[in-house]
Amino acid sequence: MEKATFGAGCFWGVEEAFCRIKGVTSTAVGFSGGKTVDPTYKEVCTGKTGHAEVIQIEFDPSRITYDDLLAIFFRIHDPTTQNRQGPDVGSQYRSVIFYHSPTQEKRARAYKEQLELSGRYDSPIVTEILPAGPFYQAEDYHQKYHQKNGGSCRYIY
Repeated sequence: MEKATFGAGCFWGVEEAFCRIKGVTSTAVGFSGGKTVDPTYKEVCTGKTGHAEVIQIEFDPSRITYDDLLAIFFRIHDPTTQNRQGPDVGSQYRSVIFYHSPTQEKRARAYKEQLELSGRYDSPIVTEILPAGPFYQAEDYHQKYHQKNGGSCRYIY
């Protein structure tokens, strides 16, 4: 198994996008990329911790590739908006990929460059690509939020 960590706006929707993808064995929502140790959701929402709302995915690379996950990541959000996704505004909603290995870094940078050259977007891609640091799991009520509250997976690939 391998891990992938992505920030693409509100982590509830991001988790929902990856919830039923074949080859994804588990997901958890939480926070990464900030300076506060073990932050709460309320603290992250202030924008003062430096954390992004993220999803950490465990996946089976024999069933789904990291590039496949990158394709989903870039498809489910707007990677050209700085600190904003839809109605959610703040640095915690930034577009970011936290890589767990040199291979993931290389693949993420290549994928982003390929997208930039494709002309798909009118504006530059602002997605950050950073080494994975500590991942702090969000409170239980955030985990599988849409599943617990009657939502359904909108992104099935």
